[in-house]
Amino acid sequence: NWIGNKKIFDFFNHINNARLAKVIDEASERLGFIDPVVFIDNDFIRYVELPALLKNKEGVIYYIRDYLNSQDYFRKHGKRLEPKLIKDATVVTANSAYLQEYAENYRAKAWDIGQGCEFDFIPEAEVPKPADLEPVKGPIIGYTGAIVSMRLDERLMLQLAEENPAWNFVLVGPVDEVFRNSRLNGLKNVWFLGTKKGSELPAYIYHFDVCINPQVLNEMTIGNYPRKVDEYLAMGKPVVATKTRAMEMFKDFVYLCENAAEYQAAIRKSLEENAPEKQERRKQFALTHTWENSVKKLYNAYAASK
Repeated sequence: NWIGNKKIFDFFNHINNARLAKVIDEASERLGFIDPVVFIDNDFIRYVELPALLKNKEGVIYYIRDYLNSQDYFRKHGKRLEPKLIKDATVVTANSAYLQEYAENYRAKAWDIGQGCEFDFIPEAEVPKPADLEPVKGPIIGYTGAIVSMRLDERLMLQLAEENPAWNFVLVGPVDEVFRNSRLNGLKNVWFLGTKKGSELPAYIYHFDVCINPQVLNEMTIGNYPRKVDEYLAMGKPVVATKTRAMEMFKDFVYLCENAAEYQAAIRKSLEENAPEKQERRKQFALTHTWENSVKKLYNAYAASK
């Protein structure tokens, strides 16, 4: 990818694509596959020429689950390569409405098939409070995941914490340089609890009063499918999140906000209105976002494209 010249890059990238196509054809022949459907998961550089190069195929599905061209590495050549793959694939699917609309800039039809989540983490009984959460008293406003400035709005979180000292903001996950040096670290109502194993996270979510997803708005996040929101909802938790195009599908179950004032109002409302029937509605909604349902939509999209 360090090669800047488009013609030279395309020459060597063609060689890579041809090698990969040859290996896929040989493998499918050895396995006895007849007219296989090839699924490309967001990798538009190494597989951009597969629709043309594969000999043994019925079709090619291109699946977009992140807008990778928001990153410098992919943008360098991806701005011209991804549209080509979108045009040439048999069918294009995406995990959000925003990415579906992005694909439809380059072809007549793309399909939003959502994304599956695994829900075997949901506790069936009361969960003890983790030891490092024990000192946190009062309402807990929690977040789990990577605490990185590319995805989270540090200024929004700072404003919320400073203006609401009675709320405790608990952040569980690895921290980048921006958050490591943030004034958040000096606030008594902000708790950075560090990286945890995936199996440990449900215990923290279980004891959150409100879950938040304070995304910063940029090219990467605006169309990103928020799997963590499904995980929060599957445990019945009230969720307050930044409003994006991808989040619109959650609007009946999540408080969507555009600024700090709306966040504060939504968190207050969440703390006041967390009735059992609302918890159950959240759970049932999240549990429809399974891989089985996503794959059914994938099959339907492929059948409709033929």
